[in-house]
Amino acid sequence: MVDYHAANNQSLYSAGGQQTYMEQENDWDRDLLLDPAWEKQQRKTFTAWCNSHLRKAGTQIENIEEDFRDGLKLMLLLEVISGERLPKPERGKMRVHKINNVNKALDFIASKGVKLVSIGAEEIVDGNAKMTLGMIWTIILRFAIQDISVEETSAKEGLLLWCQRKTAPYKNVNVQNFHISWKDGLAFNALIHRHRPELIDYDKLRKDDPVTNLNNAFEVAERYLDIPKMLDAEDIVGTLRPDEKAIMTYVSCFYHAFSGAQKAETAANRICKVLAVNQENEHLMEDYEKLASDLLEWIRRTIPWLENRAPEKTMTEMQQKLEDFRDYRRVHKPPKVQEKCQLEINFNTLQTKLRLSNRPAFMPSEGRMVSDINGAWHKLEGAEKGYEEWLLNEIRRLERLDHLAEKFRQKAAIHESWTDGKEAMLTQKDYETASLSEIKALLKKHEAFESDLAAHQDRVEQIAAIAQELNELDYYDSPSVNARCQKICEQWDALGSLTQSRRESLERTEKQLESIDELYLEYAKRAAPFNNWMEGAMEDLQDMFIVHNIEEIQGLITAHDQFKSTLPEANKEREAIQAIQAEVQKIAQYNGIKLAGNNPYTTITPQSIDKKWEKVQQLVPQRDQALQEELARQQSNDHLRRQFANQANMIGPWIQNKMAEIGRISIEMNGTLEDQLTHLRQYEQSIIEYKPNIDQLEGDHQLIQEALIFDNKYTAYTMEHLRVGWEQLLTTIARTINEIENQILTRDAKGISQEQLHEYRTSFNHFDKDHSGVLQAEEFKACLISLGYDVENNKQGDAEFARIMGIVDPNNSGAVTFQAFIDFIVSCSMRLQPISCLFYFSELHHSRVLHCPNGTIHGPRCGAGERPLKANSRTLEQFSLLHQC
Repeated sequence: MVDYHAANNQSLYSAGGQQTYMEQENDWDRDLLLDPAWEKQQRKTFTAWCNSHLRKAGTQIENIEEDFRDGLKLMLLLEVISGERLPKPERGKMRVHKINNVNKALDFIASKGVKLVSIGAEEIVDGNAKMTLGMIWTIILRFAIQDISVEETSAKEGLLLWCQRKTAPYKNVNVQNFHISWKDGLAFNALIHRHRPELIDYDKLRKDDPVTNLNNAFEVAERYLDIPKMLDAEDIVGTLRPDEKAIMTYVSCFYHAFSGAQKAETAANRICKVLAVNQENEHLMEDYEKLASDLLEWIRRTIPWLENRAPEKTMTEMQQKLEDFRDYRRVHKPPKVQEKCQLEINFNTLQTKLRLSNRPAFMPSEGRMVSDINGAWHKLEGAEKGYEEWLLNEIRRLERLDHLAEKFRQKAAIHESWTDGKEAMLTQKDYETASLSEIKALLKKHEAFESDLAAHQDRVEQIAAIAQELNELDYYDSPSVNARCQKICEQWDALGSLTQSRRESLERTEKQLESIDELYLEYAKRAAPFNNWMEGAMEDLQDMFIVHNIEEIQGLITAHDQFKSTLPEANKEREAIQAIQAEVQKIAQYNGIKLAGNNPYTTITPQSIDKKWEKVQQLVPQRDQALQEELARQQSNDHLRRQFANQANMIGPWIQNKMAEIGRISIEMNGTLEDQLTHLRQYEQSIIEYKPNIDQLEGDHQLIQEALIFDNKYTAYTMEHLRVGWEQLLTTIARTINEIENQILTRDAKGISQEQLHEYRTSFNHFDKDHSGVLQAEEFKACLISLGYDVENNKQGDAEFARIMGIVDPNNSGAVTFQAFIDFIVSCSMRLQPISCLFYFSELHHSRVLHCPNGTIHGPRCGAGERPLKANSRTLEQFSLLHQC
């Protein structure tokens, strides 16, 4: 029979979901739980507690285990403490009448969410003292302690917290539990003094006189608080550790006795709170009015300052204004923003508090509403935004002026430096005595000067434009800028006139050689880019290329075809360049001029142009041939890819389907083991016959590797992936066949029938939740628990589970095969009587029962020396009740 202390703990775990408050504070030794001193304390306390309620019905008990045996007073006690009517009791004297009455009481307790583990009506009727005390303790917990709630804690923790809160101000009192903390009696006296200080002179109590303290508290509680004396001072002092249940029962009476006084205190606190709320509301109203007045006054003073648009002439002055505005943004405005936010918060808080207090809404003074403040604030932000935009525009204007003035000075200085000495150069007569070659040189030099002069035209125009913009922006030093600009413009006009005059003089001295020189220049201008084009074309035609697919080589062929389409135009350009050189020779012969040397403007000769053109003509067909050869190679590669992909896309799914079928065959149990073995070997032969397809794919893969093909867009399968799948398929079918062979050996060696093996496989499949063919650690643990092994999640259970896993999984793979499972089940069965017992796991009821073919039932760990239960209806009913509890 399970001890009622442990039974009570289990029942408390299931009562109304309150699991936390029932935990024991210390793991005391089992012998201490059966301490006669504790049992004596509980008898007295529980008897007094029951009588405190039974006297309301005009009766009482003397012996707690005797007076409840017929169930009548037990039902009466439950009716008194619950205020509900129980079924009518049976008045007969027979044992069956008593058992029925007690069962009615236990059913009523169970209806309140309490599960009485291992406490049956027979034990109460038989006068089992421990079971009777356990039942009364469960009733006390359900009806006197469970509903206690203090600061989100309930039951035992709530009662303990209540005691700690009430006794906190008292010296020498430190309530940490319901046993040792109460031995000196001061905690009982402190509870009474906290609620009824006139009943006890706490300062006269001494910690070293616990018997006097305890008796004083018990007598005062009985006389003035109507709490019967449930404890003996001598028993408490004379016990190393007073009984926790007795102390909790007695202390709960104090809690219920003082609950009415606590409600009155709560009502008084509420009145004080209402008065405090009213005062706080008045303060909030006053604060709102003051904050609103101050904020509106600040806005009224600030807006005119933000609307001032008086411009400044210098950047320093405008930067100071900007700094003042930034100071306003950083220093002055943020506190006002906070004040405005706080004002709205106070207003909303005040209105909410008034509404919750059923008071009229607060109406601020005229012009100080939140809407008035928001309107003024909106006007302030509008002025602020306009002022900021004006400041930034003014600063940008002054920055623009300073930048333009500096830019004008820089450009003017550069231009004046460039014009220095130019008038003297343009007025000299050096061309009057120059030779033809010198004339040409002077003319070129003059052309260069004209180009330089034209380039400076933009600078002069920029200088004039900058001066004009400075005038438009009202620059303060505009007069000096205008004077300097005027001087630059006049000097520029003079240079233009002198340049034109010198050019006309140089052109009058030119002779027929100018035509030849112009042809030389034209030749050089056209020969250079054409020569560069030919060199680039030769480089491109000889450039190596690397492609990986048909698209890339087709792109190269298209580009090459486009290049070939430009060759006719290029040939026309070549012929035009050669015609220029022919015209030079013609003019020289006609005028009897002897040409000295080559073209002075270029080193490119007509011969070099013809030679490079011939080279291009040779390279074009060579490039054509190379591109076509590469196209053929890429087409061949693409054929190899498609050929491999077609095979791989059939073999890959075939392997996956075969793996799935093997897994299904290994789980399904169709026919005898020999039938399964024959079927698997035929299945293995069909797989082996598929090997030529793998070999053919290997050959295709070898061709792809030899062709240096590294990608295949037509399939997601790689040869390595398929090899691994094929090897896994062969390994899996071989392992499955081996498992069936081992099962046959085990069956023959152990004398196991086909039906037993079928049941083993069914059980194994039941725990194999992921259908992987093996039991993972957690699945195997569930199996062991169903067998009754103590492998729960604790230190001892983990050690036992590790020992068993070492037996069934010596390789430490983390999984248990069906063969290891059979060996383990067989070894377990040999230690049980009878040997052929099988287990059945009911997931619905979470029960663990071993059923045997001969009609017996074994509970967990049933072994030799334990009497098995007979499989009759009465035993099955008791066994079911046991597992339901």
